[in-house]
Amino acid sequence: MDKFKIVGGTPLSGEAHVSGSKNSALPALAACLLTDEPVTLRRIPEVKDILTMKKLLSHTGARVCNKDGRVHVDARSLDRPEAPYEVVKTMRASSLVLGPLVARTGCARVSMPGGCAIGARPINLHVSALEELGATIEQTHGYVEARAPEGLLAANIHFDRITVTGTEDVLMAAVLARGETQIRNAAREPEVKDLADLLTKMGARIEGAGTSIIKVQGVERLHGAEHTIIPDRIEAGTFVLAGVISKGDLSVTGCVPDHIAALTFKLRQAGAEVDEIGADTMRVRFRKRLKATGVTTEEYPGFATDLQAQYMAAMTLAEGTCVVTETIFENRFMHAQELTRMGANIRIEGRQAIVTGENELTGAQVIASDLRGSASLILAALAARGESTIDRVYHMDRGYERMERKLAALGANIQRVRS
Repeated sequence: MDKFKIVGGTPLSGEAHVSGSKNSALPALAACLLTDEPVTLRRIPEVKDILTMKKLLSHTGARVCNKDGRVHVDARSLDRPEAPYEVVKTMRASSLVLGPLVARTGCARVSMPGGCAIGARPINLHVSALEELGATIEQTHGYVEARAPEGLLAANIHFDRITVTGTEDVLMAAVLARGETQIRNAAREPEVKDLADLLTKMGARIEGAGTSIIKVQGVERLHGAEHTIIPDRIEAGTFVLAGVISKGDLSVTGCVPDHIAALTFKLRQAGAEVDEIGADTMRVRFRKRLKATGVTTEEYPGFATDLQAQYMAAMTLAEGTCVVTETIFENRFMHAQELTRMGANIRIEGRQAIVTGENELTGAQVIASDLRGSASLILAALAARGESTIDRVYHMDRGYERMERKLAALGANIQRVRS
């Protein structure tokens, strides 16, 4: 099991280039199942979740190959419209293929999602919406089985609460349903808009993606297309916070600054110097100790839950006390206990973490419990005095592309230790 060894205290400097968005690439790969023509995707990050999704597509019968930095998917033949447990047990996004498979083939058998232990991500919202579209669904032995032998029919879908993967799954199903589907209380994340852009290139008729109401006019079939995945806003935000916590001078390139506006707004409130340099670059420079500034996670365009842990790490060294409130997942403070091993002063009260800043953190042996929590421990280790060892970094590998190499290029004293 790999570990990271980090000696903290070195301010990061230079340019950190942001990879393609994992959370956009996953539904884009699933969307390739909707057509019997080849689809080419650019800027697909090389992370564990993507490798798992590629294996899943191959299992269904699609041909997947990498060439010249691009991923080519030919789903002409889908002999096995299923996502077995042994393939997807480490990935949360397995449910994304449910809608495309039942829309394209009339049947699907998908294992319930696995992945990080950060709280429940119920699939009932996907299931209810697909039933509204005419699918017959059974849940048994850890699998969801969907059937629509006569095809799907358009419907008016209203999500009880905002769900990103639910919105994406139903959007992909609706593009091949007969009639006009409306998805209300839809997720507004950039990844949803990116998926809609790909589907539109494939011949789908979609209006309102990126708003809370999406309208889809179903078509008989989709065709092949080429598409470039948007930059990973969570990686961009993680690098911005790395520059802040390490007291560095760092440029984050190849990003979309608007996608992390909630983070940069809070950092500026806290006293950080974060500037937009051109259309795709942000620069963060350390000038003074941050002031403790609380955040509440919300659906986009609010403060992203996927940046909560990293932001908390920065607040452990801020002046004063703040409250970090988590509203999206009920079990996303597991990194807090590990941060306290490094000297952080954090008290958990339900969905709130009360963080009182300390003058310094010290290196320690810690364990990563989830993807974004592992990033928070790395950030804390970059700022800590002495050496830290972070175990179970396979969580990091699920969502960040060559993170230790990128950080080392910025001056971090970090190495991967294979055991």
